[in-house]
Amino acid sequence: MDEPALIQLAAQGDLDAFNRLILTYQDLAFNLAYRMLSDEDAAADAAQAAFISAYRSLASYRGGSFRAWVLRMVTNQCYDELRRRKRHPQTPLEPVSDEDGEEIESPYWLADSAPSPEEALDQRELERAVQHCLEGLPPDFRAAIVMVDLEGLDYQEASTAVGTPIGTIKSRVARARLKLRECLQGFGELLPALFRQKKEDIS
Repeated sequence: MDEPALIQLAAQGDLDAFNRLILTYQDLAFNLAYRMLSDEDAAADAAQAAFISAYRSLASYRGGSFRAWVLRMVTNQCYDELRRRKRHPQTPLEPVSDEDGEEIESPYWLADSAPSPEEALDQRELERAVQHCLEGLPPDFRAAIVMVDLEGLDYQEASTAVGTPIGTIKSRVARARLKLRECLQGFGELLPALFRQKKEDIS
């Protein structure tokens, strides 16, 4: 069944149809929330709350990219959580560990399918560096670059997802890319050769 038909059925109260839509977008929603919040539990909560909000608001959906519409719900949930954290800062907990007591450095969905131990270590370190630099961006910049560069939305979809003019999205992505590039220079050897530039070469 095609997506418009599922949306129509879901809007009429068909939970099975809505669950099928959730299965289509749940990974995308979680990935965006994780990149925004840097916490798996908070990301899962934000994605779940966004889907509940989407279900309750289906009557307001007026066509266009349903993916962007859903991600707008996710983004709003993340903004709410970031504002809550700013009002009520918390002391970070100890790193999460797996069953063997080893620190979990990156979420399961970032893992390579069959890397060598050295490649896996490098990948974890690079992902941690990227996430560290993302956390240094203003939330609006972070949302824009995650959607466009990491999740593959086009500028129009990202514009719809955050309710911001497309020109603003393009500007935020460009500025976020520059800030990320500058930040990642501090992680030198972790970067692919293409990104290993001297600081004075960055403009």
